[in-house]
Amino acid sequence: MAKYFKSVTIEVKPLTAADEPFLWEMLYQALYVPQGHPPFPYEILQKSEISRYVQGWGKPDDLGFAALVNEQMVGAVWMRLLTGENKGFGYVDDATPELSIALLPEYRGQGIGSTLMASLLAKVHTRYKAVCLSVAPDNPALHLYQRLGFEAIKTTHAAFTLVKHLRPEDHIEAQV
Repeated sequence: MAKYFKSVTIEVKPLTAADEPFLWEMLYQALYVPQGHPPFPYEILQKSEISRYVQGWGKPDDLGFAALVNEQMVGAVWMRLLTGENKGFGYVDDATPELSIALLPEYRGQGIGSTLMASLLAKVHTRYKAVCLSVAPDNPALHLYQRLGFEAIKTTHAAFTLVKHLRPEDHIEAQV
């Protein structure tokens, strides 16, 4: 699928096991740092509660897409079923995969995230009844999730757990 943004063509391709190195960078970019706070050290990716989102990418239940500009990956959206002892920050239940999304900073705010989300959500409704994620209340991405129909099912001062219930008849398109 190709979309055009400000004279730039965005290609969307499925993620494969070979894309795991790029997903590590996207995982780091997905870590929300409030404005005025120092960035996390890269070593944070070694923590099991963080690494579980990418480690060994390409398992049967893994699904994701990358956005490419001029054949270079600039963002990704991916989901993984995290269950039992391996549950993630946005855990809902053992049947609901957790979604992650990130873009390189210079590509944010241009509609690319919406395109990635639409690609994933259009594909995932055939496999699952819902998807979930965790987001900080002051993260600008919260507006994207709400626009796409994610609803808060748990809130704390630090994070919202959002879920989107999927129906096969839903047709999800990027709103750019």
